[in-house]
Amino acid sequence: MGQVTVVGSFMYDLVATVPRRPKTGETLVGNTFGMFLGGKGANQAIAASRAGSKVTMVGRLGNDFFGKQFLEKFSKEGINTDFVTQDDENGTGVAMPLIDASGDNSIVIIPQANMALTVENINQAQSTIADADVLVMQCEVPMDANQRAAEIAKQNDTLVILNPAPAQLIPDQILKLVDIIIPNEIETETLTGLPTKTENEVLVAGRNLLSKGVETVILTLGDRGSLLLNEDGEKLIPAFDVSVVDTTAAGDSFCGVLAASLANGISIDLSVEIANAAGALAVTKLGAEPSLPQRDAIDDLLQSN
Repeated sequence: MGQVTVVGSFMYDLVATVPRRPKTGETLVGNTFGMFLGGKGANQAIAASRAGSKVTMVGRLGNDFFGKQFLEKFSKEGINTDFVTQDDENGTGVAMPLIDASGDNSIVIIPQANMALTVENINQAQSTIADADVLVMQCEVPMDANQRAAEIAKQNDTLVILNPAPAQLIPDQILKLVDIIIPNEIETETLTGLPTKTENEVLVAGRNLLSKGVETVILTLGDRGSLLLNEDGEKLIPAFDVSVVDTTAAGDSFCGVLAASLANGISIDLSVEIANAAGALAVTKLGAEPSLPQRDAIDDLLQSN
């Protein structure tokens, strides 16, 4: 069983579904409300674990009700939390997704304890990063913590995956430590300053990321699939056709399952196909954690296509 270490965030999701986004100053009656475990790091850790890898999480929670919910859930999922710090000064991160009738979402996040993750926290987790087959990172924790984690990984031949979300500029010194970067179209535009509206524009932007020192670029393009770019060339791997309920954790499902597949020795091309299936399944259910698929569901979707 491959080993995945996730350095990342915890967000307790307070989710509202609405017929449409409200206008400025408008009070809008919503449809439903739910409370779910989320955060890009936590989602990707759970996705990787359910896909069949041994997972360790590195991050910070508040010493509060929300934090206890995460620790209990991770224990049930079999995820190692030895390097999750409970913060007495900062609360657990909170996110407020607003999901419209089409299933698209807008999300407000309040990071809280996530942004208190320190380089010292990462150094304390050095052994689990060094022993992992794959390190997974996002951008909901401080970038100096991510950089230190990537440095440790590179020194120990651990594959480094960066999901540059939420969208922001990433310093070149960090990009040069990254083996695989997984942005969506908005994140790609932010990283490169280039448009991604057409197929050709997506290719040009992907090549630009390769020029920054990243070995492999995987652009997630929603219902168009995923574009894989590396030294072997460029390949569009198609999406799966499913009914969309909530897109909140689709990217996290993709990233976690990709990491698990690569940690288990599966080729990059097949790993992207498996991750596409996981991302598709994630949009068919409401909420982040409940939508992250088990491996048997992923296999069923792969076999049905």
